[in-house]
Amino acid sequence: MDFTLKTYQQLLNIFKASGYTFQTFQNFLNDTTPRAIILRHDVDKRPGNALKTAWLEHELGLPASYYFRAVPESWDEAIIRKIAGLGHEIGYHYENLSVCKGDPGRAWEDFQANLAKLRDLAPVTTICMHGSPLSRINNLDLWQTYDYKALGIVGEPYLDVDFTRVFYLTDTGRRWNHAGASIRDRVDSGFDIQVNSTGHLIALALEGRLPDRMMINTHPQRWEGRLGPWMWELVWQNMKNVVKKVLSG
Repeated sequence: MDFTLKTYQQLLNIFKASGYTFQTFQNFLNDTTPRAIILRHDVDKRPGNALKTAWLEHELGLPASYYFRAVPESWDEAIIRKIAGLGHEIGYHYENLSVCKGDPGRAWEDFQANLAKLRDLAPVTTICMHGSPLSRINNLDLWQTYDYKALGIVGEPYLDVDFTRVFYLTDTGRRWNHAGASIRDRVDSGFDIQVNSTGHLIALALEGRLPDRMMINTHPQRWEGRLGPWMWELVWQNMKNVVKKVLSG
């Protein structure tokens, strides 16, 4: 079984044993450590799962970055505070332009309001776009009109990281860097590395075939140790991938 907490723990332990350091996205932007990993988590739903991965990382002494959407299935104030208290970075997983039907003025107001609410719970200096796969609108387009840095935001991964130098790996669609399972969670990569499974990723790490600097994006909702939720996520994600394929076509 792939995408279990046990598998995730094995992956982290292998990275630690391979000599990687771990940084939040905020710290990564201001640091030139030659061998570093950003553990980025997009909390689309099931924040309870995010708390489990946050505790696991905390026990291993690894800081990570958690991005929360401003929707009921993601936004849990008690959990956000707990994850911040474990030493992890909290960020805003924004989708304002798609929520506001492409109206940049309304989207900017919505962005500022949600950011302020999140900052009442924890310090927030970085943001990350939510792909909104069911919408034709790209949330990154908001920054063609406005500047997030005017609000004290120091980074957005899709705009402030050179992915020709930093290897980007995402489990979007419950597959690693699978183009057919993602509409917008893609980057212009400078690496030709195919990852077939988490077990394969572990093998690549053990063989020393991974780059020195990486951002690994996971969605905690799909990393499960319980058979029932694990099966549900598997079936549901496969159905979503079919819809994504139709929309992207």
